[in-house]
Amino acid sequence: MSISQWPQHERPREKLLQRGPAALSDAELLAIFIRTGVPGKTAVDLARELLGRFGGLRELLAAAPEELCQLRGLGEAKYVQLQASLEMGRRFLEEKLKRDVLLGSTRDTKDYLQAQLRDRKNEVFCVLFLDNRHRVLVFEELFQGTLNGTAVYPREVVKRALRLNAAAVILVHNHPSGVAEPSRADELLTTRLKEALTLVDIRLLDHLVVGDGEMVSFSERGLI
Repeated sequence: MSISQWPQHERPREKLLQRGPAALSDAELLAIFIRTGVPGKTAVDLARELLGRFGGLRELLAAAPEELCQLRGLGEAKYVQLQASLEMGRRFLEEKLKRDVLLGSTRDTKDYLQAQLRDRKNEVFCVLFLDNRHRVLVFEELFQGTLNGTAVYPREVVKRALRLNAAAVILVHNHPSGVAEPSRADELLTTRLKEALTLVDIRLLDHLVVGDGEMVSFSERGLI
């Protein structure tokens, strides 16, 4: 039976219009995106099959193009659309973050950073540069590393902060292992960066470590 033959309240599009997107399952949301099924399968059936194959929506969105483009019902065009949709979501969070006062919108900050970093395969070190009212000037990825770590140079962080006329910064890096617990090396680096920034009268407000579904704040732990 095709989706058009389903009761109206069960069709994904109609359900979204009547009850909002939060009322839909991952498979129903993906089915709206896929739009059409394949012989013998509705778009919802195909969506469920894809989610089962990859282990969930997050894993599907993070899949490499060669994994998706060869699958029946998808292809290069659908992959491009998926990635465009994902990037629009990231940019929406970024605009929201820049518009709001950072310390008054902690949830938005964490959502944005999780979206940016949790699926990265290698460790990356980023900085939120803030003005004197703690509003975001810019979020930048400054250093990239291997699976196990990255080299961070305090001088470069200070140089960039001065160029942006930042009054404060928040450091952010991810742990590709998914475990957000800070290492001793993370603590030593934070101390070095705080000392370097203090010399030019720039406050280090926090250092956030992004894991898989969790985030550790140095400030909340009294490490800064």
